[in-house]
Amino acid sequence: MSRSHRAVLAALTTFTLALGACSAADQRSNNSGTDGTAQKTVTILTHDSFALPDELVQRFEEESGYTLKTTSPGDAGVVVNQLILTKDHPTVDGVYGIDNYSAHSALNEGVLVAYTSDHLPDSAEQYVLDDALTPIDMGDVCVNVDHRWFADHGMEEPETLADLARPEYAKLLVVENPATSSPGFAFLTATIADAGTDGYLDYWAQLLEGGAKVDDGWSDAYYTDFSGADGQGDYPLVVSYASSPAETDGATGSLEATCTRQVEYAGVVAGATNPEGAQAFIDFMLSDDVQAALPESMYMYPVNSMIDLPEQWAANASLAESPLLVDPQEVASQRETWIKDWTELFESRS
Repeated sequence: MSRSHRAVLAALTTFTLALGACSAADQRSNNSGTDGTAQKTVTILTHDSFALPDELVQRFEEESGYTLKTTSPGDAGVVVNQLILTKDHPTVDGVYGIDNYSAHSALNEGVLVAYTSDHLPDSAEQYVLDDALTPIDMGDVCVNVDHRWFADHGMEEPETLADLARPEYAKLLVVENPATSSPGFAFLTATIADAGTDGYLDYWAQLLEGGAKVDDGWSDAYYTDFSGADGQGDYPLVVSYASSPAETDGATGSLEATCTRQVEYAGVVAGATNPEGAQAFIDFMLSDDVQAALPESMYMYPVNSMIDLPEQWAANASLAESPLLVDPQEVASQRETWIKDWTELFESRS
């Protein structure tokens, strides 16, 4: 499942930055070729979960007149790092995949220029950031529950973050390390939204002392330790996505009171050689056909609320009505501190 690629080990940060620089250099070479077609190519920097049906990409190229090239160095954090590293000599025209947890790092560095698409739906206007980041899709990170496990064991399911910290539930929960996993960091922000910056470490101390397991990434947590995915794990509670129950035909669900919202953005890169092409790409990502394709191609929800969800999503994978949120600017300024403090707590109990 492509979403697992978003979990990038912190230990690989140096490597991925170097890789990103190499990818950027390669892309620059592609855009400055001698065949006279550079102006007809639009180059987009994306995260490594970018995937759309070939027929949609072909339609974009036919209707816009641009050849679409993408470069994917890693997850949303790596994408932002690459934009910052190359801001004096930009090598791409646009970007897709910056999320609300890293958006202000890009905005603060001035690597994007303003663009407002005429295709922006009313339901997405609330998510626009600084007129420079256009929301494309969204999802919720939530604790998922294995309904069958709790029924078989005659236990009531937990409902809130406070419930999860109780000893009888904490030992049933597997989470991801926020230093090495995107959903892990999202869940950390959910606990901060709920307990506050003065209380979240005490909350995590209760989880860890109660027996919650910490995995490095989402794939291990969901497919190895969670009992509800393949029925083989020992933990009936896992930090995953609101969309995950769509794959289990209702055998699992998400605890709405634990959800936090992730929004993914696209933007036009400052100094791009083809800003018009980047604008056309953003318009394309907001088209009805692309919005309708997002759930099954990238496991994200369209920002256009008028688009019908796939049947399994509509039945089993709803977004939370009131997700737990932390101001994106605060996330940008406190991210490293929160991860450092969490890591110290975790290691003190390992």
